[in-house]
Amino acid sequence: MNTRHATPDKDAIALLPPFERLGLDRITLVSTGTQAREAKAQLLDAEACGFDTESKPTFRVGEQSDGPHILQLSTAERAWVFQLHEGACRDVAAELLAFAGIVKAGFGLGDDRKRIIQKLGIEPQGILELNTVFHQRGYRKDMGVKGAVAVLFNERFIKSKKAATSNWANARLSESQLVYAANDAYAAYRVWEKLDINPSSAA
Repeated sequence: MNTRHATPDKDAIALLPPFERLGLDRITLVSTGTQAREAKAQLLDAEACGFDTESKPTFRVGEQSDGPHILQLSTAERAWVFQLHEGACRDVAAELLAFAGIVKAGFGLGDDRKRIIQKLGIEPQGILELNTVFHQRGYRKDMGVKGAVAVLFNERFIKSKKAATSNWANARLSESQLVYAANDAYAAYRVWEKLDINPSSAA
């Protein structure tokens, strides 16, 4: 019988020291085809990257999102934030997501996957849902990035609610948006690295 582990609650996490996030000097905004190809060349050297997307929030009943508007990929050294409104940039992002040779690790990726298929017309490859790994290792609840960072690093991952609900379709992203988006992917990478997962476990 597998050992069942508890997930730390919000109050316990609030007492932990902060997780060290990437600063703007280690975040690259990618909004053109040229920038995307440069990012792809660097990412193709990676065994794995942290992965997430952001979409403009919908507030009206029945309103359909046309996201994702942002794709985030991160290694241990740097994160890239791809804006998907420009065609050439979007095409390169799709190529990266369709490439099975890089593990893309993240949390709660089911909705991201559906939106990627709908918007980019590709089936993402190499996707690793980190929640599944935690379930396999005896954690009862969905972990999420905050819980995972608390469990593995004994640190508190800070997420801005204001940034989370901001307009990710804006042509000009704010510094707080870039930091928020990049670090979601960066923290996922650090969790993947700490878990020491066999790369063949990705879908």
